[in-house]
Amino acid sequence: MRILLTGASGFTGRHFQQVATGYGHEAVDLSIDLTDASAVARAVERAGPCDALVHLAAISFVGHADESAFYAVNTVGTTNLLRAFDALSVTSRPRKLLIASSANVYGNCPQSPITETQSPAPVNHYAASKLAMEQMAMTFADRLPIVITRPFNYTGPGQAPSFLIPKLVDHFARRAPAIELGNLHVEREFNDVRMVCEAYLRLLDDGESGQIYNVCTGTVFSLQQVLDMLGAITGHDIDVRVNPAFVRASEVHQLCGAPEKLINCIGPLPAYPLSNCLSVMLQAHAAQTQSAPR
Repeated sequence: MRILLTGASGFTGRHFQQVATGYGHEAVDLSIDLTDASAVARAVERAGPCDALVHLAAISFVGHADESAFYAVNTVGTTNLLRAFDALSVTSRPRKLLIASSANVYGNCPQSPITETQSPAPVNHYAASKLAMEQMAMTFADRLPIVITRPFNYTGPGQAPSFLIPKLVDHFARRAPAIELGNLHVEREFNDVRMVCEAYLRLLDDGESGQIYNVCTGTVFSLQQVLDMLGAITGHDIDVRVNPAFVRASEVHQLCGAPEKLINCIGPLPAYPLSNCLSVMLQAHAAQTQSAPR
């Protein structure tokens, strides 16, 4: 497949390129300013015919300072992108367009595991912008073969240190004596980015147009379990301190997805245990530290 990829330089984009190339596909970087509708239209036209689009470009850090940017990029920007593809001739359009949303759209859901039929209830601007993006994307579904994914939390080498797991890995790798964290009682899926990318690839083949899929495993970990794993791998004991400034009032306490719809569509998910993912991240951290200029 020839796959146009937005967000290719981002965390997920870099891993998706590696996974797609490993399976013999061509992932073409579609670097564009999503907020510039004219530039988006020109870039899509110049890119030429493709088999699929994977749209990953977004502002994804929940604590991003500029709240309006979530909507300008995630919602309006995605609409600009889909409008550009809608303007192409029918024969030039991709046979599948995968739009990455987020499980954060579910908010503080009392149901667990969460299925795709659960009504969204976003509790922050990131999630609200993603839900609005989904709704706008579906206005094109009668003309474009759109599949929307709602990935639950995932991680891997190269994720920004502002995210929880890379922050933990960095502190254990440096054998820091202490770490400041926010809410210690959250439970999350911490899936491997490689699993997410492989699921995206399979959905390009098997995903049903106009459908939404949770990308998840249904397995959650407490923050203490992650700390214990890192301690066991590194042999390092760290003092955990709660910083009230890191505790968000709109925190989603538990986020656990039901993967049945995804599995029924694409088959069994590749297994990447969290302990293996953490070990790979620690190894990548060590390699980066050794190669850094002194």
